[in-house]
Amino acid sequence: MSFILPELPYAYDALEPYMDALTTEIHHDKHHAGYTKNLNAALEKYPEFFDKSIEEILTDLNSVPEEIRTAVRNNGGGYYHHNLWWVELGPNAGGEPNGKLADAIKKEFGDFESFKQKVNSAALTRFGSGWAWLSKRSDGTLIIHSTPNQDSPLSQGLIPLLGIDVWEHAYYLKYQNRRNEFVDAFWNVVKWDEVERRFEESTLP
Repeated sequence: MSFILPELPYAYDALEPYMDALTTEIHHDKHHAGYTKNLNAALEKYPEFFDKSIEEILTDLNSVPEEIRTAVRNNGGGYYHHNLWWVELGPNAGGEPNGKLADAIKKEFGDFESFKQKVNSAALTRFGSGWAWLSKRSDGTLIIHSTPNQDSPLSQGLIPLLGIDVWEHAYYLKYQNRRNEFVDAFWNVVKWDEVERRFEESTLP
């Protein structure tokens, strides 16, 4: 069974004024849809991979035949990362995390403002296209890092908890070249309960 584009869990304008409706529509209906279509096309010659989850595939890219591995890394990463992107965002969100995640952030990075500055730095220093991440190691500790293009933390043995998409398609219509303003605005739409759920429940395949 082929991979399916998840429906956007809110209206296109739900993230206004921080993320504009047109960007959200294009980002989901064109870019996310494109990654989904291209991932399915890449796997058509090896349909046994449709029996695996996208997490399983990205965690073990070496098991993917070499002739399609790059396409699966790029489009599978784009598919999976955007699946996370839409559910980690929402209207009437923002603020700070609570519970065990807040405790882990404080232990690893200091107070919340220090944590935000470190994530922002990862997003702003990622050259070209890519993502900034808060990820969980297999031992439960946290790491802030970035990846180029659609390379996935899963392929590095990490579990992505929170990502900032710094491909220009994520922000250019509203913010043009002002990536810093987009990154600042991002924090107003983070659904911390979803990030906390991933922290507590998610494991590597």
